[in-house]
Amino acid sequence: MKKYIQLTWLLLVLAVVPARASIYMVGNNPFGDWNPGNGVEMTDKGNGIYSLTVNISGTVWFVFADGQSSDWNVFNANYRYGPNGNGSQEVTVGPSYTTQKSNNNHSYKFTGGGMDYTFTFNLNNLTFSVKEYEEPPLPDPFSLQVGDVNGDGEINISDVNALINILLGSFANYDTRQRSDVNYDEEVNISDINLLINFLLGGKFPERIKEGYDYVWDDDVIPEIHIEVSLDEWNRLLALYDANAFTTQYVKANISFEKDGETTVIDDVGLRLKGNTSRRRPENWYGETHHRNNTDWHHAHFGVNLRKYVEDDIHTIQGVRKLHLKWFKDDPAYVREKFCYDLFKRAGVWTAIRDIYCRLWIHVEGDSQEAYYGVYELLEPIDKRYLKDRKDRFGSNDGYLWKCRNGAAGLNNPNGDIWYDDDTDDRHAYTLETKVEEFENARAQLVNFMGRVCNLSDNAFYTWIQQATDVDLLLKTYAVNVALGMWDDYWNNANNYYIYFNGTELTGYKFFFIPYDYDNTLGTSMRTGNQDDAGRQDPLHWGRDNNPLIARILKFDDFKAKYVAYLKELVDARNALMDRASSQARIRAWQQRIEQYVNNDTGEETVIEDKPASWGNHSEYNLLKNNSDNFFNAKAASINALQ
Repeated sequence: MKKYIQLTWLLLVLAVVPARASIYMVGNNPFGDWNPGNGVEMTDKGNGIYSLTVNISGTVWFVFADGQSSDWNVFNANYRYGPNGNGSQEVTVGPSYTTQKSNNNHSYKFTGGGMDYTFTFNLNNLTFSVKEYEEPPLPDPFSLQVGDVNGDGEINISDVNALINILLGSFANYDTRQRSDVNYDEEVNISDINLLINFLLGGKFPERIKEGYDYVWDDDVIPEIHIEVSLDEWNRLLALYDANAFTTQYVKANISFEKDGETTVIDDVGLRLKGNTSRRRPENWYGETHHRNNTDWHHAHFGVNLRKYVEDDIHTIQGVRKLHLKWFKDDPAYVREKFCYDLFKRAGVWTAIRDIYCRLWIHVEGDSQEAYYGVYELLEPIDKRYLKDRKDRFGSNDGYLWKCRNGAAGLNNPNGDIWYDDDTDDRHAYTLETKVEEFENARAQLVNFMGRVCNLSDNAFYTWIQQATDVDLLLKTYAVNVALGMWDDYWNNANNYYIYFNGTELTGYKFFFIPYDYDNTLGTSMRTGNQDDAGRQDPLHWGRDNNPLIARILKFDDFKAKYVAYLKELVDARNALMDRASSQARIRAWQQRIEQYVNNDTGEETVIEDKPASWGNHSEYNLLKNNSDNFFNAKAASINALQ
């Protein structure tokens, strides 16, 4: 009987789903042209509502259309919605105006004051209105309401209607799809409709159980991490840094991980310093030992290996064995790397790591109280567990993982600095991170891969690269990389990435590119390599061609077209990925989430500021204004200029 009621309900909903259309604004600048084929498409908001936000200075003329045609007469007779009266009907901000299908040449007239205006067209009753643009309400990425498909704050029959529209082909951005996935299976299908209807009939949504990696890197709660170190071990950490700033050696510590009402306490874990150019001494200055209760704390990156000294199940946090704690060096906005990894996820780049905010305290034995280090990033390490967690997507987690860095990892020198993780402080261009006992075999595979990248003929390369990797995933990954303004990367700077071969044979593997280290982005620019301006640099000539992998792929028209399409998808406002409005909404929500916690005992980075790193060559970039120096505006302009 219950299934019968659900089916009847579903049929009733289907009966009221409105017919879908595309609506364009046609007219003089900024509405494309009076050639109807050049009209600007409005954003489909669902339920017959369409909108378009544009900047208008002076007087413009326009009409609406539910199709496009290069033939003016056909356009007027079949598609056009114009004014009821004769001539140009003048409209102003505020009122609602009635329009009609019309085969005359009359238009609407509007005078703008040099600001953004939003035009909203209702296909159901053929009315429209003009309003001064208002920033969209801030979404809270930490409290997504599953089931609220249309995002209006309520769960009701309109959400069923919206969900059916999605299955019938209605556009849905990342946030909408997340709200629509009622059963948490990472798909939107008929079972989600069934569960949503069941909820409206008095049922419940299935409970989402967060365990393991999903628990530790759950974005809903900011975890609190407390590290306790003996005086001797802390002083040993300082001495290790003094001997070699790039030390990878561990000292013993204890850790408490508090999240969502649960506390995990683990003794005898490994604690070490991390980072490249951002490495720092966490206290005082060279040669000094700990100053009890009166010291000069410094932000520093830390790595925690929960099973460094004791390998048992107790020395994990729900199976998680390592934590990477990173301070917001050179990011006064406290958001750059968080935004980047979130964008990779939104764009469907599943190789990107997880990244959430956390709060960090460190207590050295004998101090009267622990030192509050402030808001940190909690980053997922790229290691064996990372591969295991994505085994189904990689196809195998039993291959070779390489860390690539030092500005020398251009995949262009088989005789380069290739080594394995030998638990020393040495830093190499290519470091084998897994199956180090098979180093010679892994090295031969990497060298063979480089040779093919560099030396195959164009035709042979075109065939081979499609067999050796998922080209679409690689192009999408690099589109996100370039859109974010990541200049300290593989293509430009031969730095900051991992690669994974999912097999151990000389050939016959699948190669994966894994993005890494995204703090120098979103307007933090540097004059290096092929770069001068990370916001306005030509995305087709982002890096140096002697780092050949991406440059060779983009020589082919079909690959280049996909790359450009992915770039344009990112800055298209309909997708709510990296357009200015949706990006700013997410950034403000994240900053509001942490702003009460950033003041800390180091006295460093104690406020949130909208500016790039001080050492960059483009200090004018901002994230939260709406001007030509806004990074998102500048990046969209450089991408939309591509043909």
